[in-house]
Amino acid sequence: MPSNDQRIIASWHTNAAAWTSAVRGHQIESRRLVTDQAIVDTIASRAPSTVIDIGCGEGWLARALSQRGIRVLGLDAVPALIEQAQAAGGGEFRVASYEEIATGAIPVRADLLVCNFSLIGKESVDGLLHAAPGLLTPRGALVIQTLHPIVAGGEEPYRDGWRAGSWQGFDAAFTDPAPWYFRTLASWVALFARHRLRLIEMPEPLHPSTLQPASVIFVTVPE
Repeated sequence: MPSNDQRIIASWHTNAAAWTSAVRGHQIESRRLVTDQAIVDTIASRAPSTVIDIGCGEGWLARALSQRGIRVLGLDAVPALIEQAQAAGGGEFRVASYEEIATGAIPVRADLLVCNFSLIGKESVDGLLHAAPGLLTPRGALVIQTLHPIVAGGEEPYRDGWRAGSWQGFDAAFTDPAPWYFRTLASWVALFARHRLRLIEMPEPLHPSTLQPASVIFVTVPE
């Protein structure tokens, strides 16, 4: 049986075209209203010259950052998404799994590593964070935007563990939802500490209608 981390990648292979359409068609309300601008603003506040976008998808963030004069290398494990990113431009894009990144397959350093809603696994995330300091220039930072645990946990117990995936709110083109690994806020902080990453900022962007957190952004630096 494939592991849950492998099932996540398989789901993105299946849904690459639907995801590209949803992002480019601005179909995801929370992104349109809150989270896209939140990650761009957080990145811009650190004034990087170079960024590695890990789990870049179809490349929207690279295009947004290139308009600010930032050079971006986008990495993703799904070739169909990388092909879409390359066709649209805005940066350099390569196919690379998190495991390949963690074992040094990308011999490049950048001022900022960004993981924008791309850390939903367990072992793959652990390995990636362990490797993150080696991908940064001096005084570089790792920026992660993810679902806010307080909101994303729903009615289930507030503890770490695998959750069933869902495409609720998306159109019928999406199939085979991926599982995802839920972490509490305390577990995220402990994960950073385990990999010698110090949390220095934690913005919590709010949805303008509900005034609930649409996400949480972790800004970390190597110790």
